[in-house]
Amino acid sequence: MAELVTFDPDHDLDEVLTAFHRDGAVIIRGLMGVELQERVAQELEPWVSATPAGRDDFVGRLTTRTGALVARSPACRELVMHEIVLDLAHRFLLQFSNKIQLHLTQVINITPGQGTQPLHQDRLAWGGYVPDGIEPQFNTMWALTDFTNENGATRVVPGSPHWDKDRRATDDEKTQAVMDAGSVLLYSGSVTHGGGENRSSHDRTGINITYCLSWLRTEENNYLSCPPDIAKDLDPGLQELLGYTMGNYALGYYSDPHGMNAKTDVLAPEYALGRSPRGDEKLLGN
Repeated sequence: MAELVTFDPDHDLDEVLTAFHRDGAVIIRGLMGVELQERVAQELEPWVSATPAGRDDFVGRLTTRTGALVARSPACRELVMHEIVLDLAHRFLLQFSNKIQLHLTQVINITPGQGTQPLHQDRLAWGGYVPDGIEPQFNTMWALTDFTNENGATRVVPGSPHWDKDRRATDDEKTQAVMDAGSVLLYSGSVTHGGGENRSSHDRTGINITYCLSWLRTEENNYLSCPPDIAKDLDPGLQELLGYTMGNYALGYYSDPHGMNAKTDVLAPEYALGRSPRGDEKLLGN
């Protein structure tokens, strides 16, 4: 039977990354402390309660998906910026890009009676056009409740990023990300996975925060989910993860639609937040 490797938060990150490259997914237990769990749950509860269930079998007809977490929850910003997760995300993705960005933020709440989600690879968000040799994203699923075999713990096929496209997992090659609340499942965009069946009497609540290469279109439109009037008050590092920075030279500039001089015609995104860029992007908008 397949299993996911589980690490403690203080484990050597080189070993964590080695296992991640091999299996496509690992668990780090207890990375979100109890106090942060309580704040996250309290801030998100009104939004989750107001979210309608999905409209098809893939997103789940008894599953709710709540986004815009950076704008809605200060506590979730701490998860987005978690030092260990960001370190691993950068080390995994920066072999294919010079920057990373936030791909999406979402509470996935699987309620009792929900069946299994079809197994899939998240990289197919780009329609299969990203070449196989490029890893486009680094994903997290933070457990806000315990994840069990009975309540819909995420199903994962370890090692599947290295398989031929036509290969299908047998039951022995599948496992579930069983973990206590506060733990986090890290998984790549290439690993085969899907939500589990909730056969329990309680919700299974996870926080899906994912990162991708800076030159790709993001699944969640962060400029709308967290517009400039909200983003301007955030930490600069979080602003940049949201996409309010140049993705590369000349990638992501804007022109002030109300400006009437050359200085407002080629601007780095930071200027929309009332500040200048922190790095090489200063060559734009001087």
